[in-house]
Amino acid sequence: MRIIALAACGLLLMAGQAAVAQPTPSAEDIINSLKPSAGQLTDTTRGIRPATPAPAPAAAASSPSVNLTVNFATGSASLSASAEHSLDALGHALTSSDLSGFRFRVEGHTDTVGQADANRALSQKRAEAVAAYREKKFGVEAAKLEAVGVGQDDLLVPTPEQTPEPQNRRVKIVNLGA
Repeated sequence: MRIIALAACGLLLMAGQAAVAQPTPSAEDIINSLKPSAGQLTDTTRGIRPATPAPAPAAAASSPSVNLTVNFATGSASLSASAEHSLDALGHALTSSDLSGFRFRVEGHTDTVGQADANRALSQKRAEAVAAYREKKFGVEAAKLEAVGVGQDDLLVPTPEQTPEPQNRRVKIVNLGA
């Protein structure tokens, strides 16, 4: 009976790890997620933009977006090799002819471990690191990217305070329109 219980626990643990490990979407998957559908991003004032940008969560509700797992060391904004691999697909997508006419917001997110203010500052640095990598490696113009640190607000997986959740440590790319 004890062996069966241990085997069941092992299977549950492996299933939980499989749920966390998400494959990196391809450039084509990212393009399809960020391309506006009919009725989205109908901006009739081409070239005119509000003086102050809209807050991140409000605009994100109806705009095409994609969540990417971008791995950072704990408490760091330095990109890891696997983070750069994820961002390479994003760079190819954003330089495609399908998305070349759009601007994008890079939202950095954290889990609930740590203080909210520190998480917001860290997520801002991470969003800036992602935007800088795309500018440097793929030549995406800085004016086409807006880096925003969201911190532990807008969790992908709702968790209590001080709960490490890898799915919440992510970067969300939002299409802001032309």
